[in-house]
This record gives sequence, C-alpha cells and structure tokens, in this order.
Amino acid sequence: MKKTVLLLLLLVGFSGISQTNDALVKHYKAYYNEMRMQGDVTGVISALTHLNVLNPSKQRRDTLAFVYMNNGQHMQALNTIGVDKNADDSDLAVQVKAFSLKSLNQPKRALEHFEELNTRKPSPYLAYEMADLKIQTGDMDGASTNIEYGIANATDEMKYAFYERQQPYEVPLKAAFYHLKGLVSFNKDKENIDAAIVSIDEALKIAPNFNLASLSKQALESRKAQANSTTEGEEN
Repeated sequence: MKKTVLLLLLLVGFSGISQTNDALVKHYKAYYNEMRMQGDVTGVISALTHLNVLNPSKQRRDTLAFVYMNNGQHMQALNTIGVDKNADDSDLAVQVKAFSLKSLNQPKRALEHFEELNTRKPSPYLAYEMADLKIQTGDMDGASTNIEYGIANATDEMKYAFYERQQPYEVPLKAAFYHLKGLVSFNKDKENIDAAIVSIDEALKIAPNFNLASLSKQALESRKAQANSTTEGEEN
C-alpha cells in the first residue's frame, strides 16, 4: 500500500513538473516573439537562453549564437556553439564560427570555417573573406586564386562594406578584389611597386570613394618615393 501511494505521488509530481515546464516554454516563446517585435536584442537573448535550458535544441542554440554574433558579442557566440570544425554543423553555425573568429583576430581558425562554407556553397563574398584571411596568414598564392575567382564572378550589384572611417561606406565587391590584388602583388614582389599600384588604380577607377584603396596607394607611392630617394643618394 505504501509503495502504491509513493508511486502515485511520484507520478503526480512528474506530471506537475511536466506541466510547469510546458507552461514556461510557452511563456518564453511568447516572450521571444514579443522581444523580436520590439527589436530588443537583450530580451531575445534572454528568451532563447531560457528556451535552450527548458527545451534544448540545436537549431535554437545556433540561432542564439547568431544573435550574439550580430550584436558584436563574438566570444559569447563561440561559447554557445564552440569553435571546432564539425561536419554536422548547420550553415548558420559555420557562419557564426567563421565571422566571430575573424572578429576576434583568429585568421587561421576563421579560414577553415570560411573554406567549409565555400565548399557547401561557393560565392564571391566568401572568396573575398578567404583571400583577405590568406593575405593575413601569408598564403599569397591561395589569396590570388580566390581573388581571380572573385573578379570573374562578382556582379555590379554586389557591394562590400568597410569601416575604417568613422562613417562606414560600401564599394562594389569587384573594386574590393582589385584592392586585395594590389596587396598580394606588393607582398609577392616588394620591389615592383608599380604593379601593385596598377591594381589599386583599377579599384579606384571602379570606386573613386574607396578610402582604404586611396590610403594603400598613398602608402605605396610614399614607399616608392623613399626607395627612389635612397637610390639617388647612393648614386651621388
């Protein structure tokens, strides 16, 4: 008799917990939708975190990491989904890992995730990210391959945003590739500055407002003038 009563109490208890859990899930789903409608990122993060605790879901976890990333909280994004490359990662998870690692100045680790994304669905945008990271890691030949692909496949409608000025601006993606081509040319042969300037001039021809390309050209011209001055001094 005591065992029967205890069993009934346990069943009632589990039923109560289940109902409470279902009610909380329903509450936080409604809360999540409300926070999304209001554009409250902190509220969205809170709602998704509670939902992941109450009813864990890989899709929901990836979404939470994506929200963190979009909010500039890259470490939190990676803490949510990890940094390792996994074949069963969703495209969203791979994207979060790639861009968050890039933002945290981890080019080598970011690159493997960008390459995974590009394997799944190649695009000029991914080619640009890979070329940029390969320049940072010293792989100029690899960067050249991505750049040539990008120049051949980038359309006039494709734009890329830059943030080195106080006011962000966009340029055609093809111009951004020509700027990288100039940087690769210089890194491959630092004596042939003119070849690098030719590519950067092509970028400025497409996008005269391309501030970063203008700065690169100024730096190259200054280096060239300094080299010429040194040569003339040695001759005298």
